[in-house]
Amino acid sequence: MRSLWNNFKVAFAMFSKIPMPRADWNRENMKYMFCFFPFIGTVVGALSVLVFYLGRRFSFQNEFITVVLVLIPVLVTGGIHVDGLLDTSDALSSWQERERRLEILKDSHTGAFAVITAAVYFLAWYGAYSQIYGSGNKRAFYILALGFMVSRCLSGIGVITFPKARTDGTVAEFSRNSSDVVSRNILIFYLAVLFCLMVWIQPLYGFCAFTGALLLFWYYHHIAMKYFGGTTGDISGFFLCLCEVGMALILAVVSV
Repeated sequence: MRSLWNNFKVAFAMFSKIPMPRADWNRENMKYMFCFFPFIGTVVGALSVLVFYLGRRFSFQNEFITVVLVLIPVLVTGGIHVDGLLDTSDALSSWQERERRLEILKDSHTGAFAVITAAVYFLAWYGAYSQIYGSGNKRAFYILALGFMVSRCLSGIGVITFPKARTDGTVAEFSRNSSDVVSRNILIFYLAVLFCLMVWIQPLYGFCAFTGALLLFWYYHHIAMKYFGGTTGDISGFFLCLCEVGMALILAVVSV
């Protein structure tokens, strides 16, 4: 039990800004880390639902609540995944050779395409949340809240199973220290449960959102393999951001 607790702490310390007691980042404490990664999404989803209810309860302006909802994932995670989204956008937009793209991923400078991507990304979130929150569609919102776990389950599966673009990167290190088969199977089990819950809440909304997430997962694999020769932490963050905003946009459309 102590080892599992340490794995939990390492997962939250790495992928969120939630204060955690100290734990050594060794092989034993990272073995099942990805099994706890989706629960950061649980926190994001729970806080989003809380803000949804508080906004309705106290009649805050829709625009104000929408902005708060857009910011919640960034505040919880510290923007670690958005950083991957922007770095990957810069690398893809460079149209350079594979090795140069990988160098751009590690470059701390922000390019023009990253700025454009950030603007489009947050505007897409704002538009999706405006539609879902403005319509007061609770079922669509519950499904989106579960989507923050879905994106992390798929992201974890990608890290575990996809080839690594670099042997010395963070993702490669995490994969070496994790129990791949156990972690992958647990994440797949989580996905099955989440799919059932999403469809139970509203069959059409749940099916469309989950299918959209799977299609974006295929796109993630395609981009990672074609342009980078495998995945990295940045590309994984790129996928996670696209997956979440993609599900939000799908729900905004189908829940009209």
